[in-house]
Amino acid sequence: QVHLLESGGGSVHSGGSLKLSCTASGDTAFRDAAKAWFRQVPGKEREGVAALNSAVMKAYYADSVKGRFTISPEHGKTTWYLEMNNLLPADTATYYCAALARPPPMTPSQALGPRVYTSWGQGTQVTVSS
Repeated sequence: QVHLLESGGGSVHSGGSLKLSCTASGDTAFRDAAKAWFRQVPGKEREGVAALNSAVMKAYYADSVKGRFTISPEHGKTTWYLEMNNLLPADTATYYCAALARPPPMTPSQALGPRVYTSWGQGTQVTVSS
């Protein structure tokens, strides 16, 4: 069984930065897994923020975070990060990491959609005040 453990959430002012981390345990195949970050606010659907195709090191981002957020892996380990800069109040949400071992080829839209991922973290709160 695979477990994903997130850390790094918190509260910042608008314009601030945070770095989230997610570590997988239980399946070494996750080193080459598709990895992603999602966020959700109450009453809304879970939104794909960033995704990483580890096999070819290709990253995809939601338009709302392009240029501000960066998804990156820790090479050789089953940990990946979401570095968030220039945070806005609209970024306030619960952030979840997700992964899919042995992923098939995916389009950017598929990689940023929640349906393909089989493992999820418990969520970490990010609050950005104006």
